[in-house]
Amino acid sequence: MSNRIVPALVALAAGYTLTPTQAGAQAPITESACPDTTPAVFHRCALEAAAAFDPPRTPDGRPDLAGIWIPAGTAFEDLEEHPPALDDSGGPTSVVDPQDGRVPMQPWADARRREYAQAHIHPSAACLVSGVPYHNYRPGIYQFLQTPDHFVILSSRAHAYRVIPLGDSAPVGEDIRLWNGVSSGRWEGHTLVIETTNQNAMPWLDQRARFYTHAVRVVERLTLIDADTVHYQATVDDPNVYTQPFTLALAYRRNTVETFEMSIEACYENNETLMDIYRTAGFSLYPGISVEAAREAAQTAP
Repeated sequence: MSNRIVPALVALAAGYTLTPTQAGAQAPITESACPDTTPAVFHRCALEAAAAFDPPRTPDGRPDLAGIWIPAGTAFEDLEEHPPALDDSGGPTSVVDPQDGRVPMQPWADARRREYAQAHIHPSAACLVSGVPYHNYRPGIYQFLQTPDHFVILSSRAHAYRVIPLGDSAPVGEDIRLWNGVSSGRWEGHTLVIETTNQNAMPWLDQRARFYTHAVRVVERLTLIDADTVHYQATVDDPNVYTQPFTLALAYRRNTVETFEMSIEACYENNETLMDIYRTAGFSLYPGISVEAAREAAQTAP
């Protein structure tokens, strides 16, 4: 295999996403009211822009979020600031609270996730459901569908989708645990707020094996800040793992091609090529390990 092909496969398996500039040739994106290359900068700008923007409306008077969207950023690789590595392209932190940009993991949990990163492949490599909020910042293309009673999020990756009821819904017992949990949505002014509980805690939050337990509560907020940009926030609250709740933010940019149709990326179990690359990628969490050593370790790993 050539030296050019190997990095390409690694990037593909790790979930490499196009930046808006790169994606523009395939899915034209307009300029945003706020720059989206640095989540913290985008977040501050988006809060101000949202307050001044009167969004387009649906017939029932709600902000119209329907459309085809592409998420910006590298939260899926590593929630924190990270340099380029075997399985990612590097990028700034996506954590906007706390303001230091660090994920406030308890010491035991931070040690455990480092073990997980070496001992296990990323759940996405086995085509498993991504969980919340990871489902919403995996690289790919998303479609939002909206009715007065439901909000639907479709993803081009691994046939993933979420159907979120809006308004009051019947309570669900604590003993029910689902891959994407149980979500309910409500409108707070111009913002769609989605609260999710009852997750089975099997997925990760990024490629660095940050995890959560059954106690996790995730609150997502989606707000239009201009006609073609959504400000997405997700607050993760799990006192079993984190010393305090933390919030990540990123931009969704609209695909403005009216005739665009979203294709679905095939994903299948026992994809040994993907699984081998993900095993290798787990070793890149640690400095001082060469790509060759990581690949050799992956080949001999149980």
